[in-house]
Amino acid sequence: MSITVNFPAEVRDWIAANLSRGVAPQAIVNELVSRDNAAELASAMVDAVASAFLYGMALPGDKLEVGSAPLSYQPEPLRVPDAPLIQLGERKVRVLSRLQRPAAVHIANFLSADECEQLIALAQPRLDRSAVVDPVTGRDVIAGHRNSHGMFFRLGETPLIARIEARIAELTATPVENGEGLQMLHYEEGAESTPHVDYLMTSNEANRESIARSGQRMGTLLMYLKDVEGGGETVFPQLGWSVAPQRGHALYFEYGNRYGLCDPSSLHASTPLRTGDKWVATKWIRTRRFAPRVQA
Repeated sequence: MSITVNFPAEVRDWIAANLSRGVAPQAIVNELVSRDNAAELASAMVDAVASAFLYGMALPGDKLEVGSAPLSYQPEPLRVPDAPLIQLGERKVRVLSRLQRPAAVHIANFLSADECEQLIALAQPRLDRSAVVDPVTGRDVIAGHRNSHGMFFRLGETPLIARIEARIAELTATPVENGEGLQMLHYEEGAESTPHVDYLMTSNEANRESIARSGQRMGTLLMYLKDVEGGGETVFPQLGWSVAPQRGHALYFEYGNRYGLCDPSSLHASTPLRTGDKWVATKWIRTRRFAPRVQA
């Protein structure tokens, strides 16, 4: 049996700020109890905010159900056609493997060798240290979990980019305009990315504003542009599944459902590159038309 209680915004935001800074949930509960909150209520408040972060949801409102069943992600069927060969415009791609959760598919022949080389040539002069949104401040910072160099193309920036984006839209059954600009990443020997999710955590105002503008991220397509001699696999550590980068291959995975939850099992990483270098093009897909942040 659950009961509904008030959840003051200042308490919710205080919990969110502490979780964002890495304070242990139990330590936050203990502090709330020391402020004369009942232990069950303190745990419920911290769990509600932590669940919002975990599942990429909006922070709780001013009412909280204490004693309700915990959230659980329910996966949706993959949007990609259920067939071993898929015709995408003039290009036929081959499905190598599928995964139920997160809903994922590994594809061969998504890009031609010439398309891979052209993407690298276009991106090379524009590379800079990879940046991410800091979960506490919402500002762009050099990525601590990804020691690589990268850049972004605008939607449809060149005929090549437009052609690839149309192919992605057909594969994923999503509008082209729901995609963020294509991101290019270059990893040199020793580079890696540590485990992370691609959906936007609601722990800072910048991410909450981005979700309000464009909806949450619901899918990621990784395109491998170069064969790698050693290392650099995309790995899902909770599942024990990895994909080795091969030129022209793509990996697509989804992590959003109709209830507005995101799938924490989509946690993934790139293993350290042992030999050579690695090039990847990434397309993040939103639930609505993507509207980029206007720079001040």
